[in-house]
Amino acid sequence: MRSFRKIVPLLALTVAAAALQIAVGASARAEGEKKADGSPDGAQVGQPAPDFALKDQDGKDVKLADYKGKVVVIHWFNADCPFIQDHYKQKTFAKLGEKYADKGVVQVAIDSTEDANAAADKKFAESNAVKYPILVDAGGKVAKAYQARTTPHMFVIDKDGKVAYKGAIDNDPDTEKPEKDRVNYVAKALDEILAGKPVSTPETKSYGCGVHYK
Repeated sequence: MRSFRKIVPLLALTVAAAALQIAVGASARAEGEKKADGSPDGAQVGQPAPDFALKDQDGKDVKLADYKGKVVVIHWFNADCPFIQDHYKQKTFAKLGEKYADKGVVQVAIDSTEDANAAADKKFAESNAVKYPILVDAGGKVAKAYQARTTPHMFVIDKDGKVAYKGAIDNDPDTEKPEKDRVNYVAKALDEILAGKPVSTPETKSYGCGVHYK
């Protein structure tokens, strides 16, 4: 990532390569999983989003059904993932929240890391001024229902409860492009949904660290 490369380029390349290998492995496993009838498993664009009920970093119950009639943005989260760390340093998700909060859009993060726990997520949320729930899915049940592959893996759910977008947050896996050169796929999808238009890029390949299921 950017800061790593400035300090120790060789180490950065090694870390990035390892992270990419993990992410690719996670993608390959997820892409190979199908239902008994042969149809794709996990959350599919145009289909109802899998429901969930989890506790957040404060121990509060949060259900997808709580957000009925709203547009929901989900990103899979792991505080130890350098991709997540870079995006939080750059306030990628905070900026999404600020831009769309008054337009009926809500945001949640889901931590499906095998050792996920509310205390660690709360500490991270406080340190990073996170204003949305970080939901604890230590057993990976919700991640498996969505077939979340990486952190961050993004899902946008429209007002009708259907998956409108899934994939990467943007077209910058190295988080090094100037902001003017980035395509934020989630923001683009939100703008189109709110304008009553179909999402022009409903699916991309996610990037990041692999989701470590228990």
